[in-house]
Amino acid sequence: MSARLLLVTEVPVRPADTDQAAKAWLGHHTARPSGARLYRSAEGTDTLLELRPLAGMEELIALREEWRELWDAVAPYAAGDFRRQVQEFVEAPKDTDDDLPATPYVQLRRVEVKPPVLADYREWRDRTIFETVRSAPESEIFLAYHSLLSTEPGVLFVAGFSCEPAQHNGVFKTPAYESILDEVREKYIVPVGGQGGLFTKTYARVED
Repeated sequence: MSARLLLVTEVPVRPADTDQAAKAWLGHHTARPSGARLYRSAEGTDTLLELRPLAGMEELIALREEWRELWDAVAPYAAGDFRRQVQEFVEAPKDTDDDLPATPYVQLRRVEVKPPVLADYREWRDRTIFETVRSAPESEIFLAYHSLLSTEPGVLFVAGFSCEPAQHNGVFKTPAYESILDEVREKYIVPVGGQGGLFTKTYARVED
């Protein structure tokens, strides 16, 4: 069963130092086992991503020392600061047996929903977005979270898949899904940034 609380950490790194930064981060995982998984951008940007399950919010206090150690390990290769957020599980049209997807790729899809229509949006997405995912074998795992602590508020979908990203993305590039996107932009989301409030990032897993 997927993690009830998810700590998401992203760090931009210098292009020439991506491998060294990943190696240092994995070394931190070895020294501090936590069930976390590390990924690197599959979109040509030099960004590392860590997904980490949390047992509860009280864990954040104990993480301060670990974060200092991670800073010491990775900061020499970083091009920007660490960006962290806590996401709370809502539902999963395609759940995982583990806390996190074990697939070679994960994709983060974010959308900020207007609060007054959130309940309507959840009912709507179950018969549109989620139904698309349920019928697509390319999408192996699809988890829905909502921001608990984040500078990027709203819904976060975590998708896990094994096929090439272009093949997976094809699920969401059909005329039928374009109609879904048009409807969500019109009725439900805050129209700021990106494709009218929609953001997608794809990452490849860095093996331990």
